[in-house]
Amino acid sequence: MELQVECYAGYKGDQRPRLFFMDGRKFEVRVLLDTWYGPDDEYFRVLADDGNIYILRHRHTESADSWRLEAFRRSDSAASEPDPGAPA
Repeated sequence: MELQVECYAGYKGDQRPRLFFMDGRKFEVRVLLDTWYGPDDEYFRVLADDGNIYILRHRHTESADSWRLEAFRRSDSAASEPDPGAPA
């Protein structure tokens, strides 16, 4: 799934995601849990403000600069909270 991501920009440019938009909803990155690198990609495992964990992939090649959601894990605490978008 393609994402729109806003990053913290340090001395090396876009260094890590601060927030991302998915399905018209904004998610703030609360904690950067892990980062790892591939030949053309950077991966970020983040804890978002909804209490869930997301793995975001940033592809940065000469021909592409895009963000994708690679994985998602609902946290136990987020699963016990009511979904604010669910019908009553």
